[in-house]
Amino acid sequence: MTTTAPEPESPDPAHQGSPHPDSAYPGSPELRQGRARRPSVLWSPEHRTTTAGVLLLVTLMAFENLGVATAMPTMVADLGGGALYSWPFTVFLVASVVATVLSGRVCDRRGPAPSLLGGPLVFLVGLLAAGFAPNMAVLLAGRFLQGLGTGTVLVATSLLIALVFTDAERPVIYAANAAAWVLPAVLGPSVAGLVTDTVGWRWVFHGLVPLVLVGLALLVPVVRSIAAYRPPPRGRAASVPAAVAAAVGVAALTWASQHPSGFALTYGAAGLAAVALALRRLLPAGTVTDRGGLGGLVRSRALLAGTFAGMEAFLPLTMTGVHGYGPALAGLPLTVTALSWSLGSALQGRFPHWDRDRLVRAGFALVGAAVALFGCVALPGCPGWVAFAAAIVGGAGMGMAFPSVQVLMLRRADESERGFASSAMQLGDWVTSALVIGFGGVLLGVLGSAAAPGTPVVVLAASLTVLAAVGGVLAGARRRADGSWPTPQRSP
Repeated sequence: MTTTAPEPESPDPAHQGSPHPDSAYPGSPELRQGRARRPSVLWSPEHRTTTAGVLLLVTLMAFENLGVATAMPTMVADLGGGALYSWPFTVFLVASVVATVLSGRVCDRRGPAPSLLGGPLVFLVGLLAAGFAPNMAVLLAGRFLQGLGTGTVLVATSLLIALVFTDAERPVIYAANAAAWVLPAVLGPSVAGLVTDTVGWRWVFHGLVPLVLVGLALLVPVVRSIAAYRPPPRGRAASVPAAVAAAVGVAALTWASQHPSGFALTYGAAGLAAVALALRRLLPAGTVTDRGGLGGLVRSRALLAGTFAGMEAFLPLTMTGVHGYGPALAGLPLTVTALSWSLGSALQGRFPHWDRDRLVRAGFALVGAAVALFGCVALPGCPGWVAFAAAIVGGAGMGMAFPSVQVLMLRRADESERGFASSAMQLGDWVTSALVIGFGGVLLGVLGSAAAPGTPVVVLAASLTVLAAVGGVLAGARRRADGSWPTPQRSP
């Protein structure tokens, strides 16, 4: 292996410093060349080790995420932590928020190599700590470490993809990343339940340890090949204290939405204020107003993530409370969502020449239609099968739009700010998802209950439909009359 970063196999606007980062327009030579070699992109000799390592880690983290949710009632009961049921999820989220900012700073300063090795190691220690936990305190510490590892890896793999894969190849690897979530989504809850019932919940964590080691071993030669890579002089770096403030604010909002009371309203409002102030330091300029630059892309992905998370969080409850479905069948639309997401992502991966801005707008349209159908499901006269239609439509929209936003981000972000941009994407996802789910929890407490969620879900779905419509209207840069692209807005 060499000690320098791999050179792209075809022209990549992001690496050439083009004044118009979207020069890879439909029909350009690099995209035609990408279509010609698409079948061997992932498993070609120069890519197969990177592909295997990244996909294995993504799959394992997906299994851990879904498996923990399934085993949580058992592990909390065994450790006597019923009063802290939601905290294993909350500390994971808090740690992930901080880790994305730290990893972004490291990647922009030293490249992705340190995070690619450090992230899986921290995740591995977290698995061991949680698996051996004698009490809730150690379990929470393990989940915190897992969150740190996950946030670190997510940012680092984004930068690794930018270095190893060309612009025309990135839609294909993003499609593979989406496919890596399918098997965990289909089998994860069932496997975790079986493991919990037969050998104990601790093996939900321990069983992943050897596989994480394999994934780490696969990444070692990749890290060696990019060890000498150093980004250009740094641009904007996110504030770590602001990341901590955002994480604490998200935790306060999450806890307040799960435990409504007068006091919860007070610290929930304080948490919301902390998040709002912190995001001014953590997100690119123009996140609210920008159209074609980096800020607009962060906003688009955040709105997509929050809208879809609101549907996913309350769809099983709606199926149970409104239509009387059992737990297994009520969760089945989420499996359909994962399959549809993967198919949508595979479709965009087969056509890397498609206009990415149009795909983002199409994704908003499909997700908006899905959440509108989700609102219909909450009406007693609506048949339950409409939930599966919502899952198919929404999953397809996310599968097409999410990779497209990521591809556009790597085109439009300066090479010196890719770590910052990747961490901003993840932060936007988590914060908007937490806000939307918290808003749904408030509606549930004010307008209904878990046993009668119809009215709250209708209001939530209507709000999400409007959110998707606004996101679609604001999404995507448009060419000028002379055919050129507007210059992306630079971070200050």
